Amino acid sequence: MFGKLIHYSFDALLISAFLAGIKRNTGLTPSLDLVPNKDLRALLSSYLEAGEYAFDFTVVFISRSRYFQRLR
Repeated sequence: MFGKLIHYSFDALLISAFLAGIKRNTGLTPSLDLVPNKDLRALLSSYLEAGEYAFDFTVVFISRSRYFQRLR
């Protein structure tokens, strides 16, 4: 039971980080105006912010690695 919870949480974070990458590269983001419930909208906003944090953390971690290089 606990393992499934961790697995689903990690999957949700990956999806959120994927959406953060789309936002950074294209400027497109999910429209939260379509969600009628204010509390659910705040929860989804926090979910997307967690993905942006994970995306930023991953970029910093990878940029410090010697296995990756920045091409311009």
